[in-house]
Amino acid sequence: MLRAAAAASAIFPARFAAAPAVAAAAELRSPLLRVLGTLRGGRSSVLLGRRARFCSNSSDTEAAAAEAEAKAEDGTVAEGEADGKASSAIVPTNPQIEDCLSVVALPLPHRPLFPGFYMPIYVKDQKLLQALIENRKRSASYAGAFLVKDEEGTDPNIVTGSDSEKSIDDLKGEDLLKRLHEVGTLAQITSIQGDQVVLLGHRRLRITEMVEEDPLTVKVDHLKEKPYNKDDDVIKATSFEVISTLREVLRTSSLWKDHVQTYTQHIGDFNYPRLADFGAAISGANKLLCQEVLEELDVYKRLKLTLELVKKEMEISKLQQSIAKAIEEKISGDQRRYLLNEQLKAIKKELGLETDDKTALSAKFRERIESKKDKCPPHVLQVIEEELTKLQLLEASSSEFNVTRNYLDWLTVLPWGNYSDENFDVHHAQKILDEDHYGLSDVKERILEFIAVGKLRGTSQGKIICLSGPPGVGKTSIGRSIARALNRQFYRFSVGGLADVAEIKGHRRTYVGAMPGKMVQCLKSVGTANPLVLIDEIDKLGRGHSGDPASALLELLDPEQNVNFLDHYLDVPIDLSKVLFVCTANVIEMIPNPLLDRMEIIAIAGYITDEKMHIARDYLEKNTREACGIKPEQVEVTDAALLALIENYCREAGVRNLQKQIEKIYRKIALQLVRQGVSNEPDQEALSVTANEETSSGDVAAAKDEILKDSAMEDASVTNNIINRASEEANEVNLANEAVVHEVHTTEAPKTDSVSEDKDTDGAKEGAGDKAIEKVVVDSSNLGDFVGKPVFQAERIYEQTPVGVVMGLAWTAMGGSTLYIETTRVEEGEGKGALVLTGQLGDVMKESAQIAQTVGRAILLEKEPDNQFFANSKLHLHVPAGATPKDGPSAGCTMITSMLSLAMGNPVRKDLAMTGEVTLTGRILPIGGKNVCQVKEKTIAARRSAIKTLIFPSANKRDFDELASNVKEGLEVHFVDTYSEIYDLAFQSDSGTETS
Repeated sequence: MLRAAAAASAIFPARFAAAPAVAAAAELRSPLLRVLGTLRGGRSSVLLGRRARFCSNSSDTEAAAAEAEAKAEDGTVAEGEADGKASSAIVPTNPQIEDCLSVVALPLPHRPLFPGFYMPIYVKDQKLLQALIENRKRSASYAGAFLVKDEEGTDPNIVTGSDSEKSIDDLKGEDLLKRLHEVGTLAQITSIQGDQVVLLGHRRLRITEMVEEDPLTVKVDHLKEKPYNKDDDVIKATSFEVISTLREVLRTSSLWKDHVQTYTQHIGDFNYPRLADFGAAISGANKLLCQEVLEELDVYKRLKLTLELVKKEMEISKLQQSIAKAIEEKISGDQRRYLLNEQLKAIKKELGLETDDKTALSAKFRERIESKKDKCPPHVLQVIEEELTKLQLLEASSSEFNVTRNYLDWLTVLPWGNYSDENFDVHHAQKILDEDHYGLSDVKERILEFIAVGKLRGTSQGKIICLSGPPGVGKTSIGRSIARALNRQFYRFSVGGLADVAEIKGHRRTYVGAMPGKMVQCLKSVGTANPLVLIDEIDKLGRGHSGDPASALLELLDPEQNVNFLDHYLDVPIDLSKVLFVCTANVIEMIPNPLLDRMEIIAIAGYITDEKMHIARDYLEKNTREACGIKPEQVEVTDAALLALIENYCREAGVRNLQKQIEKIYRKIALQLVRQGVSNEPDQEALSVTANEETSSGDVAAAKDEILKDSAMEDASVTNNIINRASEEANEVNLANEAVVHEVHTTEAPKTDSVSEDKDTDGAKEGAGDKAIEKVVVDSSNLGDFVGKPVFQAERIYEQTPVGVVMGLAWTAMGGSTLYIETTRVEEGEGKGALVLTGQLGDVMKESAQIAQTVGRAILLEKEPDNQFFANSKLHLHVPAGATPKDGPSAGCTMITSMLSLAMGNPVRKDLAMTGEVTLTGRILPIGGKNVCQVKEKTIAARRSAIKTLIFPSANKRDFDELASNVKEGLEVHFVDTYSEIYDLAFQSDSGTETS
């Protein structure tokens, strides 16, 4: 103890000599003071000693020091005031602080106030603020600061808005008292500025009862720490650990050092209780944890709680340091890299190794255009020169610089005058078109005509061709074949749903993110000025607020205008006269007439069953088998299976759905083969083994090769014979593939016999060979196992059409189909003639029904004058498949026949179908309109339903004559001008039909 006092006296000789009582108290605090003295300078240590006697004391030692000073109370107070003026940081304290037994309660919403610390708060209650001002004037400048409790059901760790503070300000009296913690701090009001009150904590208080409600005034008890043994080793060790932790934190945070100086100036030297208060007060812990430290009167427990808080603070400080270090390293690294790059640029520029950005860009653009200078139009060269000059005058950081740079980039990258060499060999083109597509003779003939004209002229001109037809007939894929036949670059873009003119004509350069139109992008992509451009889905153009794209296409697809096509972005004319445009559409009636007038229409009808069989066998099946990795000898799809697939699953005009079904079959076959253990990988392993053997022994390997060749040829011929017996209709390509594949497989067996004498190995090889030869056969009997139940049933509902039922022929975007017209009598009575229509009929079809009733009534009157059927019968006409909308005039003759059949009670021929529009005078008008494929589509639909007799308008005879012979084979077709001819054909006897 003497040693500690001597050390403390050595630190503060002057102050301890002037104040013996304080020296006795400081003697007890000197161990802590010596430790914390290393954290501050000498001047701060002197301040700690000089302020010791102006603090409010709570320990027994401090009470003894206060009694010693009470003998000379007046002198002490005067000295304290003098010191306060000298330091300009001391607030005069009330010498009768123990007499403050009733204080005004101040709610603290965020953190409790610890003794020795300042806290500014805002008092919004004017009555409470006025009471504080009055207390300060009466030299009773003390109040009680109590932490507000959280509302029930709220998390104190979650930050909330100011609603809770507003609710606290609204509470008065008993309600406010319930929301305050019982233990708080006696706070001295040091200053009041407006509604801001600055408090300085002195000692702990406990609320006993309420004295006044508004403002809330409470009686309090002054709390003191529980007695403790200052020499207790546990307390010392805990306090030293707190100090050690504080030292670590103080090294990294200058803000905490300021806290130390401020605290010691106004509360005095550190002892165990004050050390605990200091650590808890400056930590960033939760307010409830700080309140727990404030309420704890046991010094050891308080130190322990504080130690936990400062340990957490040290971890936060370390995390702060690591974050700051990482950010500083990143920033310094980026700055260093930037400075080095700038220095490198400057050095290269001085040495002439590199020019600045603008010069480099100009050189790049000039180099691009140099090779095209002879072919580039003069007006384009002039614009490029002007823009290059402008680029040199602009600052690189300006927005106009980027616009000009992008503009020059597009101008110089386009293929001005660069045309690809076309192939005018007609035979070569015919071969390519036949390889890629089966049928389509009209399209192929038109392309060959185009090539022939180009060969005779020595150059070709751009054309606009429109391929129209149902989905899946090959409109898009034939565009690629045409490009390949002509040796032109191919570019495709779809305009389906396009509603912005800028997609065709480009944006103005003044817009942010402006880009040229599709044609300029096409020329940049293909690199030639005479590509084949496929414009897909031209019948599905949209129209929005940004203009009408169909009108914008007029300039693009007009051979007279696209010589000087003007893109809004480039703003210079572009010659597109050498471009071959191929458009595709499903329904040409949806294309605007001005645009349709500029195109040459080539109609592609749907495929008949024979054509689908050829396409499936020669194209789809072969490609699908290769895509699935299946060998020809491993699978066989019979013609009966393909026919059933086409008739019962894929009746569409196109073959897209047929391709999907074939892919489905081969996927299931692949899974079945893999489950059986079949794999096509051993071929590569066998080849690698052969290669290793050849490297190890040269002459022996050469001899083996001769043996292998002979055995391979024998095994291949045997295998081919097996394949031919299994399927007589296999084509030459499949046979060739089988021979090649079996040559590899059969190579393994002799090699194994010659290299290895293990009989088990030979047996395994033979078993694998037998397994590879086994086929998966798909025929009509097991087709359902691969593709499920049939989708389509027979379109022909009646074997013998009953009275009032007649088969008609219809056309949809998916191709042709048959449909029945059914008429029955609902009610009979004099003068009750009427007609009811059902089946989702359109307006045109409803009008056709009205015309049919009128014409039928006239014909019945002519044939049977006494028959009053139409005048006295209410008829109901229905077109089956009621969920499908139907419209069009071509069912007129069918409706008349149905009504007359019911009126006369005579059914029509069972193998008859008809189509044609009827006028009120009984004339039969042609069908099809702009669509010249309706006759073929309807004929195909009739063949699918086993109809032998067809009735067409006479005007459609030329369309029927153009059909292929296999489509017309076996059909009895009649071409009529008036309905009376149909009447004679429909109601004649079957025997008469057979003889005719």
